[in-house]
Amino acid sequence: MKSVPLGTSDLQVPAVVAGMMRIEELSDAEVRALYDASLAAGVTFFDHADIYGSAPAHVCEARFAEALRLSSSEREQIVLQSKAGIVKEGPYFDFSYDHIIEAVDGSLAALRTDYLDVLLLHRPDALVEPEEVARAFDELAGAGKVRHFGVSNHTPAQLELLKRYVTQPLVANQLQLSITHAPIVAQGLAMNMIGVDQSISRDLGVLDYCRLHDITVQAWSPFQAGFFTGVFLGNPDYAALNVVIDRLAAEYQVTPEAIATAWILRHPAKMQVVLGTTNPQRLKNAAAGAEVDLTRAQWYELSVAAGHLVP
Repeated sequence: MKSVPLGTSDLQVPAVVAGMMRIEELSDAEVRALYDASLAAGVTFFDHADIYGSAPAHVCEARFAEALRLSSSEREQIVLQSKAGIVKEGPYFDFSYDHIIEAVDGSLAALRTDYLDVLLLHRPDALVEPEEVARAFDELAGAGKVRHFGVSNHTPAQLELLKRYVTQPLVANQLQLSITHAPIVAQGLAMNMIGVDQSISRDLGVLDYCRLHDITVQAWSPFQAGFFTGVFLGNPDYAALNVVIDRLAAEYQVTPEAIATAWILRHPAKMQVVLGTTNPQRLKNAAAGAEVDLTRAQWYELSVAAGHLVP
């Protein structure tokens, strides 16, 4: 498995992440099969959030720990990341000191671990008081409860505001990205073209910002056509794209999922791809994309087939 640096931390992490958002209904055996398939594919990084699952908080985290019952030595061999900040009962966001501390303590209890390798702030809180975030981060880091910190879905200015107060490096920004949902990549291709929707900056240069500041982009929903609108793989609405994907899959002797993964990982930003599947074989198929090195011409061909303008 290809590895990438996690921001400015001392961690080298796999380019593919196993997302645990949908494991609530899996049996112990099914969770173990997914976990074992992840390890077999070189995926030792597991992404959680306190809101994943049907109950208000910590359901999928608890399911993960209950099913796996990892020993201390097994725990040390993996990276556990969780996210906090969304309040499901609202819904609303809460980056207050009290909420962050409560959420992390809940995640640690649910995951049956003494520490999180990474904590992300889950979507921006418009009412954020960065001094409160800094106080929470300092307490969590000082107690050894969280080793590294980052964010999810934050703009450059939102990151700058946090960095003014937070003393710990922000090592990751988790952003939605797929071949078809790619404004953070595609906008730059059509920069300064009047009347072209693609030229509108909706993300304020966040990808370049993260590269300039050594913040690892974690790409979530790598197979989603849009914002939870269904997958593009095998979708007749994306026939032209799937023709190219299928041809490249045959050429590289991998599955279409691997080509979709490879398109993201071909970008020189050294991103991670966060998978959401609960199917062990599909996880292996997608993770194989980390070993596919698309040519520049192939990357652009996929981009054009996905509908992005390459002037």
